Amino acid sequence: MDLLNTLVDKGLRRELPTREEALAVLATPDDELLDVVAAAGKVRRQWFGRRVKLNYLVNLKSGLCPEDCSYCSQRLGSKAEILKYTWLKPDEASKAAAAGVAGGAKRVCLVASGRGPTDRDVDRVSQTIEAIKEQNEGVEVCACLGLLSEGQADRLRSAGADAYNHNLNTSEGTYGEITTTHTYADRVDTVHQAQAAGLSACSGLIAGMGESDADLVDVVFSLRELDPDSVPVNFLIPFEGTPLAKEWNLTPQRCLRILAMVRFVCPDVEVRLAGGREVHLRSMQPLALHLVNSIFLGDYLTSEGQAGQADLDMIADAGFEVEGAGTTTLPRHRADAAAGCGSHSGGCASEAEGCGSHSGGCAPCGEAPEAQSAPAAAQETQDAQVPGARTDLVAVRRRGAGTDLAPNA
Repeated sequence: MDLLNTLVDKGLRRELPTREEALAVLATPDDELLDVVAAAGKVRRQWFGRRVKLNYLVNLKSGLCPEDCSYCSQRLGSKAEILKYTWLKPDEASKAAAAGVAGGAKRVCLVASGRGPTDRDVDRVSQTIEAIKEQNEGVEVCACLGLLSEGQADRLRSAGADAYNHNLNTSEGTYGEITTTHTYADRVDTVHQAQAAGLSACSGLIAGMGESDADLVDVVFSLRELDPDSVPVNFLIPFEGTPLAKEWNLTPQRCLRILAMVRFVCPDVEVRLAGGREVHLRSMQPLALHLVNSIFLGDYLTSEGQAGQADLDMIADAGFEVEGAGTTTLPRHRADAAAGCGSHSGGCASEAEGCGSHSGGCAPCGEAPEAQSAPAAAQETQDAQVPGARTDLVAVRRRGAGTDLAPNA
């Protein structure tokens, strides 16, 4: 296909595709899906070989968020029967993080629900970062605490944070239909604050909220312009008790096309497969490894993932290898540029995030007005082919952080 040959050539040169080319990827028929995966896979291997970075989420504070992000199970007033607890103590969080590191995770993502941290919260998270770093030599730590105030990013970096996650989630044009208690510009500002402090920026999206192909291309092009080191791609988990509970818009094939489009637009960036992969990709998860170079190990913020050992087996069976702690994630030109800007990180992993996963959300989550709906724009393709809702695949997390049960790592 001329389109795919053109996109591969551009990806190998780090050249931005046109919007029309990105839209064309999303519109390719299922008969050409393997061609699309193979083409994007060439770009992925050029910059990341066959390495897969593992990231592990620790939900420091779950539920009761004042924001009205309609995709989020942690919003105040959510009827989703998730775990709710206040801040984990530093030793509790460090113990949870150690389980992920023991399972092969290179990065630990510390996430807390809420609009943004108070200065006291930053002190608390700083102590947690220090405890994790002291007990796990070489581990990367990404914080995901919501909207940052002036000076907070600098304090997190001084405490040893390597990265900060804050997702754009959806296009600027439809953002107000998903969240009303903060703005798209607020999110962009927080990413800029993290970058200015020398933290590796992690920012991504959530697909499957009823957005159009044009919306998906808009947010991915905005991310390319924002230039984070890491782009987590979440697929909406339609939790019962949230405004988007009925939004089952994704097929495995569409998810793969979305991941391919992101790889073509962001060829040399860490693209992370985040929340919702088990729910929407299902048995086709191994194909996604040809597109992404980073995943979360085990469970997410408020939902359960597949067994950690199953993740490791999937990576090995697909012919990939887990990225070691001594390996720099980003291609040399990006890593060198980050070092020149004062960043001490090799790239952000995160939702779930750094986070990146919206099953609790790396970004602020909150209560949505009952009348609020998904973006009005209809999905341009695939709707007629979407199968029945697989609510049986949405499992609320009942183990790990905030419980007395062993984590899934």
